[in-house]
Amino acid sequence: MRFFIDTGSVAEVEEIAGWGILSGATTNPSLLAKEDGDPGDIIRRICELVQGPVSAEVVSDDAADMIEEGRALAALHEHVVVKVPFSSEGLRATRALSGEGIRVNMTLVFSANQALLAAQAGATYASCFMGRLDDISIDSAAVLGEIVAALRPGGTTTEVLAASMRHPEHVVTAARLGCEVATVPAKVFRQMLDHPLTETGRERFKKDWQSRPEFGEWLRELVSKQPAST
Repeated sequence: MRFFIDTGSVAEVEEIAGWGILSGATTNPSLLAKEDGDPGDIIRRICELVQGPVSAEVVSDDAADMIEEGRALAALHEHVVVKVPFSSEGLRATRALSGEGIRVNMTLVFSANQALLAAQAGATYASCFMGRLDDISIDSAAVLGEIVAALRPGGTTTEVLAASMRHPEHVVTAARLGCEVATVPAKVFRQMLDHPLTETGRERFKKDWQSRPEFGEWLRELVSKQPAST
């Protein structure tokens, strides 16, 4: 499963991209509205940082307007994927945009039926929001599993993108179910780093090594003999 970051913050993308784990990013109007600066500049910068698909969302409800907005967003950068909310108008726009070679992330998909329609319209990704399903007491894992199972036997190229990740367990669930992509907020990425045994283990290794000062000198000398990095 590949990791995207779900954010409108360039600073968050810079931080998590530095870990070497990102394959792409997703934004939406709500996330971008929280940030200062031109949205186009933000989207382009995120594209440069992740060097992979970056979803940028249309805001119109009418298919014709979605298509025009989608074309304009796609022109911002080669990595832009146009995000289109699920609806009958969204399906029409997705078919038109995908027919022009523009990748589409169909978002707000909450059932296997909706995912099947998105795939038929030519969506590159179908985004299922786990946290929002849990919010209304619907088992998000069950829904996501149905979507994966529905799309796979037909040989569709539409990838299942797990979104609205509220905690690390959502990420693990998406991976177990076979989602191709999970888009994760920076906060949850940071939570995924933590485990008490990791911290105590690191402290123990450090303490044991420092008990032998000559070993530290040996390692410093070893490092000094390496060619300078460019």
